[in-house]
Amino acid sequence: MCSDISKAQISTMLRLQAAMNSKVDPDWVAAAYPYMRAVVIEAAEAMEHHGWKWWKKQHCDLPQLQMELVDIWHFLLSEVLLRESGDLERASTALLDHLQNDATAGIVVDGTHFELQQMNLLEKLQLLIATGATNRLEFGLFALILTDCQMSWAELYRQYVGKNVLNFFRQDHGYKDGSYQKIWHGREDNEHLVELMGALPDQNEDYPEKLYQALKLHYPA
Repeated sequence: MCSDISKAQISTMLRLQAAMNSKVDPDWVAAAYPYMRAVVIEAAEAMEHHGWKWWKKQHCDLPQLQMELVDIWHFLLSEVLLRESGDLERASTALLDHLQNDATAGIVVDGTHFELQQMNLLEKLQLLIATGATNRLEFGLFALILTDCQMSWAELYRQYVGKNVLNFFRQDHGYKDGSYQKIWHGREDNEHLVELMGALPDQNEDYPEKLYQALKLHYPA
């Protein structure tokens, strides 16, 4: 199901997510935060970016919708890690197992069988909310949502690592106390990030570290 993402990339994302969770709260495993609740909220925000109101004209904002999927992925990774008590090796094995599940046959929720291939994007997002609310990890459903949003697993990896590294960089350079400069040389840090990501090969295992160093070199002293 995810032939365009490697085991090494999965391990990298889990490592980065565990590190970010630890930065937020060193005791995040014991705290057992409700990550699936966050999935529900982010999926609802994704629906807003898609547009769902039949009584008014709306336009789908695909870039923002894709960004919401990246945020959802942060919380899905966190949930997998939490279920494995923060053990990276076990979490990697569990996630690989999840990603092999084929959702083409559909899924059953509260006795109702949902034919995912027959559902539109909004219906799939609504179903993701339902499964998230009942603490179900449905990666097959998430994969189909990615496809509907014109994202590959490789692109999800690239965007996830980029956002994670930028979040770390911001924290390390005064984001919490307000001393961080979000505008560099007349452009926002997000713009610099996109440019630097395009100049680095994301297949290498040290991609996150290289990206962090590139940000550091460009950031005003």
